[in-house]
Amino acid sequence: MIVLRKRIHEMKMVERNFEPPSDWMDWEKRYYTSYDSLICEIMGILQSQLMNTRPSLAFGMIALTILSVPTSTGVVLFHLMEIAKGFMAGISA
Repeated sequence: MIVLRKRIHEMKMVERNFEPPSDWMDWEKRYYTSYDSLICEIMGILQSQLMNTRPSLAFGMIALTILSVPTSTGVVLFHLMEIAKGFMAGISA
């Protein structure tokens, strides 16, 4: 499915004769056309690494990621609320 999506994207790029906007940075222009192939390569590497590990280790890494994202988001929101409280206290004083 990923390969099909990549080929469809490549065909659309050829049909449209894609010219990136002039305000894009050089790295954006360079990587936009090969974005799908880069993602496909990275996912292939990830899948092969996960296939070569023990299932418990792979599940542990996935669980750690799933639990760490909401935790870090909560910590960031907590700090933003503290900053907002300090800002509001400074305004009302």
